[in-house]
Formats: sequence, C-alpha cells, structure tokens
Amino acid sequence: MTRGFGDGLSVAAPAKLNLYLHVTGKRSDGYHELDSLITFAAVHDSLFVTADEGFSVAVAGPFAAALKNATGENLIARAARLLAEAAGIQARASIRLYKRLPVAAGVGGGSSDAAAALRALAALWRLSPDKDELFALALRLGADVPVCLMGRTAFVGGIGERLAPGPDLSDVGLVLVNPGIPLSTAAVFGARDGPYSVPGRFEATPADTASLARLLAARRNDLEAPARALAPAIAAALDGLAAAAGCRLARMSGSGATCFGLFDNTATAARAARGLKSAWPDWWVEASTLINDVEALMPSPPA
Repeated sequence: MTRGFGDGLSVAAPAKLNLYLHVTGKRSDGYHELDSLITFAAVHDSLFVTADEGFSVAVAGPFAAALKNATGENLIARAARLLAEAAGIQARASIRLYKRLPVAAGVGGGSSDAAAALRALAALWRLSPDKDELFALALRLGADVPVCLMGRTAFVGGIGERLAPGPDLSDVGLVLVNPGIPLSTAAVFGARDGPYSVPGRFEATPADTASLARLLAARRNDLEAPARALAPAIAAALDGLAAAAGCRLARMSGSGATCFGLFDNTATAARAARGLKSAWPDWWVEASTLINDVEALMPSPPA
C-alpha cells in the first residue's frame, strides 16, 4: 500500500516466493521459459519517496551493505529512469530504501524494490501510465518485476510476461531461512541439466495449509538441485525447516538460497523460527505470513 508521509510517499516491497518453479524450455535467445506459482510474504523492504530537484537513492537497513556491494545498476534507479523517459519528464525524486530482505537470495528483493519504485514514482509524479506500457517497462527491468508490479498471487509463464491469477493463499504461516550465501541466477541456470518439465498449474483453491502443501508436494523447484550443488548449506536449511514442528512443506524459492517452510498459522511459524534462530544464529531466519495483495500491506518504518 502506498502511504503519504509529510510531503512524500512510502510503499512496501515484499519478498516474492516461488511456491513451485518448473523450467519448461529454453528460447533461441538463451532465456529459459518457466511455469511458476508466485506469491508474496508480509516481510518486506520499505521505500520512502519525496520530491526533489535532483535524483538520489539512499540505502539503509540490515542488508544495505550487501546491496551497495552488488554489481550492476541499481534497479530502483533504472526503474525511475525508464518511467521518466516513458513519460517525457526528468527523474526528480529522493528515494530512501530500507533493506530488510537479503540480496541475491531468490526472494525477488531487487525486483520487488523496482516494482515498488514504479508504483511510488508514478504516484509522486502524478502519472497515469497505460497498464500494458507499465508492464512492458517492468519486464525490461527483470523477469520477476511484472508479477511484483501485479502484486498478487499469480501463475507466471514464459520469461515472466505471462501472468494469470492464482488462488487465495492468505493466512498461511511462513518461515524463511537464508544461510547468507548469495547465488547468481545465471550460475544456477548454468548448472542445471536434464530434461525440461511440464507446467504444473492447478485450478483448485486450497482449503488450508495442509491441502496447499499436498498440491505443492506434487510439484517442485527445478533449480533446487543445481543451487544445492553450488551452495550445500541449502540442504541444511531445507532439512532444518522440514524437521521443525508443524512444518507442512519445505522448499527453496527461486534460484536460492532462501528456503521457506509452510505452517498452519503464524503462532506455529513463530515458534519454529525461534528454534531455527537458536540453531543458526548467523543466518537470516524470519517468521512471516503469506499475503495475497501487496497493496494491502502497510509499509513498515525503519526499525
């Protein structure tokens, strides 16, 4: 949800989760085609956007240093530039990002930040971009940015451009674990071998976490095996989550290394997270919940 504060706006950029991820083929341009069910967690980065004569992005928070050390153009700055160019205006804004989500972690932190920047800057600059044009900009920023811009649980196909509404998955407890090992998406795809998968979409709306887990157990993340080969700590994270009391399903998200466990409710997830934090004090362990609509998520202020 975009909220006003003073003369600016604040917006949440939640963690993205691939509940399953099937690699269905490879295009002639080298991009892989995917079929995935993507949803979002309540844990999120926060963007604070104000009008300014120039343009700047400042980063704070637990994972600020990791983002500053990352290579390549900052996706928030790139999103601002593309949106301003499309509107024929100068990119003028001051953006503060509070980075709670780990970097290069398979939870779409950068993609979610970019989508949040598009939403916030469109509001700040009083733009009303055509929906299709805005999604085209999002796809130029990255394969996960369109679904993050959509901001709702969705089945995603192609290279991220084909979106279809997914089932209602609210009120599912969640624990996320990242062992602190950044993984390159390109490296994980490069390490993948074997046949391609068929799509795994389903029409049912799960009645509860147990029924959701049963549906997902018949599917998988095709990038888990190559990611585990590159970062063996992923296996430990998955084993630890699966062994936690009340865990219905443990799986890796995206290209890793973040793993998640599904629980019947937030109380059970919180208990599991406390135990896992004790076991892995140097890892990122976060209890959360699934959300269906990013716009309903209130941005949290810096801790």
